[in-house]
Parts: sequence; C-alpha cells; structure tokens
Amino acid sequence: MTRAATYQYVDLPDAGVVTTRALLTARENITDTVAARAMTCIHGGAGFGKTLAVNICLRELEPDEDVRKITFRARPTARAVRHELFTALDLPGEPPRHPSEFDRLLKTALAERPRTLLVDEAQWLNGEAFEYFRYLWDEPATQLAIIFVGGEGCHTVLRREPMLSSRIFIWQHFTRLTPGEVLETIPLFHPVWADADPDDIAFADRHAAHGNFRAWAQITAHVRTALARTERPAVDRDVLRWVFTALPDPHRLHTHSGHTRGGRSRRAALPTART
Repeated sequence: MTRAATYQYVDLPDAGVVTTRALLTARENITDTVAARAMTCIHGGAGFGKTLAVNICLRELEPDEDVRKITFRARPTARAVRHELFTALDLPGEPPRHPSEFDRLLKTALAERPRTLLVDEAQWLNGEAFEYFRYLWDEPATQLAIIFVGGEGCHTVLRREPMLSSRIFIWQHFTRLTPGEVLETIPLFHPVWADADPDDIAFADRHAAHGNFRAWAQITAHVRTALARTERPAVDRDVLRWVFTALPDPHRLHTHSGHTRGGRSRRAALPTART
C-alpha cells in the first residue's frame, strides 16, 4: 500500500492506495498492453477507481516508458483529437491547418520512440474519435500503446465498431467492491477505519458507500471532520449518521458533497463528544 495526499477529487491526508484485486489485474493488463504495443479498454461505473489504478500502474512504468495523458470533457471531433495530441506530445510551433499535414506531423512524432497514450474519460469519444486513434495506431511506423479508460459508454461505442473492438487487446471491467472486499480494503484505506468495528464499516457501506471508492473517500473526509470537532476517539454509528446527513443523497454520491439537485442539503448537528 502507498500513501497519497489526495484521493480522487477529495483532499484526504493519510489516505492509502490499497492494492485491490482490480488494481493488481490492471497492473498486469497494462504491463502486457505496453509490452505488446496494443490497445486496451478499462471501463466501469463512476467512482470505481479506474483512473486512479491506471495512473498508479503507468507511473510505475515511468521513466522507462514515455506516458502521455489526454482527458476529454466533451464529445471531440477528429480535429479536436489532433489538437489534444499536439499538446500532449509537446510538439513545437503552431498546429498545422490542413488535416493531411497534421496527420503526417503526428505520425512522424509518434514514430520517434515508443509511447503510451492514456485516454481518460473515454466515454466521451464517439466512433469518429476512436477511429482516429485506431488510424494512428495502425500506422506501421508508430510505436503506440493506448489505454482507453472510461465509463460504460466507451465500452458500448467500441463494441459497436467491429474494426475497433477487434483491435482491443484486453478488456477490463471495474465493478463495485463486494461487501467482503470492503471489509478487507477500507481498514487499509485510511487510519480512521483501522480500528473501526467491522459492523460499522458494513453499516456505512450498506447505507451510503455501496462499494464505491469515491463515495468512501467522501465519507472518510466527513468522518475526519466529525472526529476532529467532537474529539471522539473513533468512528461510531452517531458519527456515521451525521455523515450521512452531510451527503447529497446516499444513493448518488457522485455529485458535490453537501448538495442535492434542489440545493444545499440540511446538515444535522454534530454528535457531542464522548466523555
């Protein structure tokens, strides 16, 4: 287990990156993909730990492997993909205006040495964008490995395109932690859970986290606040019930903590300190 200052959108000091079965599988899959200069799709629901796991695994390959990351926040055209690659590869000068000239520049740059592209939030890619990555990867001179990471949408689009899906070397599906995995993983995730009652951990997962790592990060941040303010020595049901009132919706923890669709949620009073 390694330590990380932040944990997926939440500033969470002392959080640990736990070597789960999914992370171990991702490490093997990414290592094999890079060695084969292939394309892989790692997909699953929001907050399941895909991006964190892939970033950790790719970091282990650096500096021997030249890793470049591209993240999309909206549905890109082939033109937008070209410009993102131009920036990610740190190419000098101004981007070419004509597509054919742009393509030659990118192919030349990608042929210089082996590279791995991490394409995050790949659920935003449509068939045209995926096809452009395939076009570059198919070029005999390029030495590309491509890791597509995204929600279920990227898997759906890729599967609809036979020319693309037939070229995917490995598919890995990230899922929620099972109740058993939660009890194994969460005590290692952060010190506030190290000595917690397993029944309380199961209670928090059943009522709020639902096996979602991002949700556990949010819950843990609120637990740290509650313990610091009340000077309680450990998490308990009173603290957890207060934490639940701070969350937007126990079943939809991907929105900003403390808010609901209709505005700010009501936060209950903190439990008093135990004497």
